[in-house]
Amino acid sequence: LIDKTDYIKDLKSVDVMSIKYIKHHFGSLNAHDLMRHTYLNFPYWAINSKKAKDILSADELQKVKDSIPDRSDIVLYTIGYEGISLEEYLNRLIRNDVKVLVDVRANALSMKYGFSKSQLSRFCENVGVMYFHIPDVGIQSDQRRELNNQKDYDELFLTYRNENLLKTSQSQHQILSLLKQHKRIALTCFEADICQCHRKHLAEAIERLDGFEYNVKHI
Repeated sequence: LIDKTDYIKDLKSVDVMSIKYIKHHFGSLNAHDLMRHTYLNFPYWAINSKKAKDILSADELQKVKDSIPDRSDIVLYTIGYEGISLEEYLNRLIRNDVKVLVDVRANALSMKYGFSKSQLSRFCENVGVMYFHIPDVGIQSDQRRELNNQKDYDELFLTYRNENLLKTSQSQHQILSLLKQHKRIALTCFEADICQCHRKHLAEAIERLDGFEYNVKHI
C-alpha cells in the first residue's frame, strides 16, 4: 500500500499471532516448496494439479491418486448453492464423485459469482464434471410469486407437480439416461433447503420412472 497506516495495530491479537506464525513457518518458502508442503500434508488438494507429477515422488504421488474419490454405486444427487462458496460447491461435487451436473434452473443466471451458466459450466469442466442445462424442468418466471413461508412454497410446488412435470416427461427421461450412462449426476438449483426447491419434486418424479432403481441423495 502507498499510505503509511499501520494496519497491524487494528487487528485482533489472535490474528496478529496467526500472521506471525505463517510468516515464520512459510515466509521463506518459494512456490515449489509451498506446493510440495501442501500436497504432502493435504493430498486431496492435489488431485487436479498439473504440477504434482513434477513435485512429488512416485510414492508421494500415489497418495494423491488414493485421495481421488472413486465410487461405483449409481446415485442421483441434488445440490443447491445458496449460502456456500463456489469452492465449497465444487468440492461437494468432487468428494461425491459427481460426473455430470444438470442445471435445472429455468434461467441459469445468478448475481452470485460463479453460478451463471457460462461460468459454472467452465468451472465444472476445469474439475472434470460435465455440465448440462435443461431449462424446461425449471420453474418459469411467470409462475413465481412472493414466497414468504413454507405454505407459499408448497402451493408453488403443487402447481409444479400438477402442471410442469406432466409436460416435461422427455426431459425427465433424458436425465434418467444421463444417470444410467454416467452413474453419478447431480441436479442443481439455488435453494439450500431441499423443501424450498423444485429439484426435490423433480428428483421424486424421476424416481417414479420405469427403470429407476438407484439412490437419491441431497448434498
